[in-house]
Amino acid sequence: MTVAAVEEVVRLGGRPWWRLAGSGWVPAGVVLAAAVVVLLWCGVPVRDLVAFGGCVGLGVALPGTLLWRACTGGGRSLPEDLAAGLALGYAFEVLLYIPARAAGLPLLVAAWPVAVAGTFLAVPGLRRHWRGRAGRERMPWWCAWSLAGVAGYLLAFCARSLYRVPITDAYVDMPYHLALLGEVRNHVPPTLPSVLGERLSYHWFVYAEMAATSWVTGIEPLTLVYRLSTLPMMFAMVVLVAVLGRRLGGRWGAGVAAVGVTYFLFAPALREGVVFTSRSMFTVWASPTQTFGALLFAPVVLVLTARRPRGWTAAAVLLLALTGAKATFLPLLLTGLVFVLVVRLPVERRLRLEWVVPAAITFGCLLIAQFVVFGRGAQGTVVAPFATMRTLWGVVADVAPPALAAEPWGPVLVFVGLHLFCLVCVWGGVAALGGRLLDPEVLLPVGIGLAGIGAILVLGHPSDAQLYFLEGVRPYLSIAAVCGVVAALERRRVPWAVVAGAAGLGVAVAVVAARLEPPGGVLVRVLVPYLVLAGVAAGVLAFRRRGFALAVVALLAGYTGPTSLRETVVHVAPESWKRERLIPTGALEAGRWLRDHSSPGDVVATDLHCRNPVPRRTCDSRHFWVSGFTERRVLVEGWGYAESTLSRAELFVTPYLHVPFADQARLADNDAAFREPSARNVHRLAQKYGVKWLFTGINPALGKYAKLRFQNADSSVYELTTG
Repeated sequence: MTVAAVEEVVRLGGRPWWRLAGSGWVPAGVVLAAAVVVLLWCGVPVRDLVAFGGCVGLGVALPGTLLWRACTGGGRSLPEDLAAGLALGYAFEVLLYIPARAAGLPLLVAAWPVAVAGTFLAVPGLRRHWRGRAGRERMPWWCAWSLAGVAGYLLAFCARSLYRVPITDAYVDMPYHLALLGEVRNHVPPTLPSVLGERLSYHWFVYAEMAATSWVTGIEPLTLVYRLSTLPMMFAMVVLVAVLGRRLGGRWGAGVAAVGVTYFLFAPALREGVVFTSRSMFTVWASPTQTFGALLFAPVVLVLTARRPRGWTAAAVLLLALTGAKATFLPLLLTGLVFVLVVRLPVERRLRLEWVVPAAITFGCLLIAQFVVFGRGAQGTVVAPFATMRTLWGVVADVAPPALAAEPWGPVLVFVGLHLFCLVCVWGGVAALGGRLLDPEVLLPVGIGLAGIGAILVLGHPSDAQLYFLEGVRPYLSIAAVCGVVAALERRRVPWAVVAGAAGLGVAVAVVAARLEPPGGVLVRVLVPYLVLAGVAAGVLAFRRRGFALAVVALLAGYTGPTSLRETVVHVAPESWKRERLIPTGALEAGRWLRDHSSPGDVVATDLHCRNPVPRRTCDSRHFWVSGFTERRVLVEGWGYAESTLSRAELFVTPYLHVPFADQARLADNDAAFREPSARNVHRLAQKYGVKWLFTGINPALGKYAKLRFQNADSSVYELTTG
């Protein structure tokens, strides 16, 4: 906490309680207290909460805020400084941890906040940054409480969908995140822990942040991944969206509205299984890479929309961190900057450095990401026009690969139009920007948003990961849409009754359209409900009266109402996240025993490769809990997310979960030691692959050739001796 923050708290201490409610510190304190209660309720030790709070507050946010103020001159409000400072602090922490871990001195990362704080205390010219920018504005009390409500909702969402779910039943990717944290905690540069020697062509900097926190605080990696690490990132992102909305919309109401659209407005899904998605921001813990990348990216946009070159240093640091945090944001930003340059060139007749220089920095970071961090790997992403819609058509028409690849283009192109129409329902306010569309600070989020939509139209991925591009631009399209509505309201006075009536009409049309059962095939049944709305919207526009264009925007937004209500209230924890127990009860105990009795360089072999509880024709190879719980590299565990797997998956022909392991000889050697234990098979693992430990279920035959070191009801650990 900065000196200015302390002074604010002291000053508020003399106020009556009813005036304290008007301070932004009270809703922030309520959210913090609620988070503490929820985490304690979910089993997080008090010691871990105190250590984590101290690490994030004093070790990341404090030095980050000081550096943010020094690099940018400070924001317009204290919440802006703290949220952006947290993001910049994370960037510095990661970029310093990586060389420290590579040098074998991971605890050296603890020195940087001390060095920053000491410098800002010792250097007279830097001391003013403890107080922040003079004359900064205060966030209105109603805005602070609104944002606190959103943060509280997200906290409840996390509690219900993850914190209260047993670790053995959690979302399929959670052990994968845990395994990557264990890898980066012990090794830099990292490799894929579930496949020995496989290059890690994945965004891994968020795991470096978690690893640094684990080293400094002693908190278990499991607690960081499943409980703590993404919470401050999530809360700070809410603040940054509001700050950006306030800056571009000109008022705090626009900031609150931008947060509302970003988190709670969804594309209309009127039939079960037919989801023309606009994505959501609810991948908080399910995709920590997306959460971390979104947080690092928002202050970059904040700097660029402020149009102050002074902030380029902070933006450059954040972009450098993004190369390994979530590089998908880099092409989005580059496209947005190019969009600004192209649109402004006929107006200004020159290329302004305030856009050219950030574009050059972004392009350089994109090259670093592609050739250094990812080693030219694409993780299965390919140019495949309209792959997103073809996949959805396969779901709706019940057409599976490889037949899906031969499906005609007609239905796919119809789905393209419907998907774009659904996106207009959410972000139709962009069309109301009018003359503001030529403002560079508005052009940038619009360009970023168009890049995200373009990505889902032209790219494909075996697991539809191209949709993360759309999720990444969601806040910026939402901000642009809100700015459009604000601009329309400023140009002409529109009765609120007209706007509210149009929104209500949209809700009514959605309810009626969802119940229509038109005759015809599946394509007709999907198409008709959206045609009904299009007809109603055309009828409203036909009046050609002032303000009726804004009424159409409200009508379209109202059409999303039932879906938005269902997704945010009824289905807080989506059914797709509810999984049967596929991790044995004793797996965590066995994994931790092995971690505590082995060295980070030891190699483990296991016969556990498939999540399927019963052997099937195909293997769901997203099996990562052995490497996750042990924090050790495994000869062959799960290969579902390996570059060698995804690069061999052919879209609409061969699902990536049907792709066999790339090195069949290694897999055969590995499994032979467990299925046909013999001195030869077991010792081959030690001599040829350097395996020292065997992790399996109950397999007494292995005891003849390896030393049993640990066993419980469902897991066994054997050690290979050199004798």
